[in-house]
Amino acid sequence: MTNDDDRGGGPSPIRLGALEKQVMGLLWDHEPLTVRQIIELSEAEPAYTTIATVLTNLERKGLVSRERRGRSVLHAPVVSREQHTARTMQAALIDGGDRAASILHFVEGIDAADIRLLRDYLDAKDVAE
Repeated sequence: MTNDDDRGGGPSPIRLGALEKQVMGLLWDHEPLTVRQIIELSEAEPAYTTIATVLTNLERKGLVSRERRGRSVLHAPVVSREQHTARTMQAALIDGGDRAASILHFVEGIDAADIRLLRDYLDAKDVAE
């Protein structure tokens, strides 16, 4: 099985554990950050080595890059929060069985403002094509 969706959704999403989600959230909100800055911004006080390991794992998964600046190492997200969310939604549609039913159930659950956003986007896309 390939990592790319045949509908152009990009690579499959990377599943994140709870601490990985927390670290990615901090990076998306405050990028770039050092390990110490992540610890300071965290609700709990995780160990330095724990955060360093999480960042190494996120880098291995292709979600985080690191850059040395002087004596510090800065970490930044490689994909935006929105890109990661879109990939997760695409994976749910692929894994969900009946794609059309999944899309319809999703649309039934969103509010009127989001429906207008979708409608406007689809109308503009139709005009462009």
